[in-house]
Amino acid sequence: MPHITTSDHVKLYYEEHGQGRPLVMIHGWTFSGRFFHRNVAAFAQKYRVITLDLRGHGHSDKPHHGYRIARLAADLRDVLEALDLHDVTVLGWSIGSPIIWSYMELFGTKRLRSAIFVQQTPKQFFSPDWKLGHATCYDEAGLTFLQQQLTFNRSAFDQQNLADCLSTSLPEDEKTMLLNEMAACPSYAASLMMADHTTQDWRDVLPHLSLPSLMMIAGKDKVLPAAGPRWVAEHMPHCQAVEFEESSHMVFLDETEKFNHTVLTFMKEEAAA
Repeated sequence: MPHITTSDHVKLYYEEHGQGRPLVMIHGWTFSGRFFHRNVAAFAQKYRVITLDLRGHGHSDKPHHGYRIARLAADLRDVLEALDLHDVTVLGWSIGSPIIWSYMELFGTKRLRSAIFVQQTPKQFFSPDWKLGHATCYDEAGLTFLQQQLTFNRSAFDQQNLADCLSTSLPEDEKTMLLNEMAACPSYAASLMMADHTTQDWRDVLPHLSLPSLMMIAGKDKVLPAAGPRWVAEHMPHCQAVEFEESSHMVFLDETEKFNHTVLTFMKEEAAA
């Protein structure tokens, strides 16, 4: 299976389709690159599309270390360098967004041309000045309860998580495929990653990230309120916003055609800029 080896010796699986300017797609927490199965073919007609399985997910190695957002950003750097990618549009859905934000904070915009963010708030924990966090995992107690569910009731957690991330119904075979992908992420990896991710606050960083960007905002998300991703678009220089009124957290499955058209339009316009 195609893979690259990170600087801390972890093998990361990726799939590659098409030719042209690179589009690197980063999935969300507990998921995998195969969650973009409805999108890759459309993009690969014009671009070199690379879907990555984060460490601990899919077909990638599942070590017991390295699940901080900064290390995942270093993994992204390792992928771009190993494949010698330049002029890249990088797309991050959910936790994929802060991985890109961290990459830009740590490594600048080297190798990047533009970024697409899909439905992610800059801060998931509530605080006196912030109430646009996660629906349930918004404080230490919520994080502890989530970690207990991952440990003791994983199958039920995955089924509910998938349902909460969608506003539409999936065919049974597609649902089964996605649940199998989720089951490939060990609970220890999911727990460690969420423990770091959910406590991060990116509000101070985002106004200083000036890469041409796009934020997709889901109007029916049960996980993250739309106002959180909207804040990102309003405070990042050169960040456009596109609203998906009929989508929950998985915009690319709820409104597939619009998602594909939005990505292709953004990349075409960026190429012409």
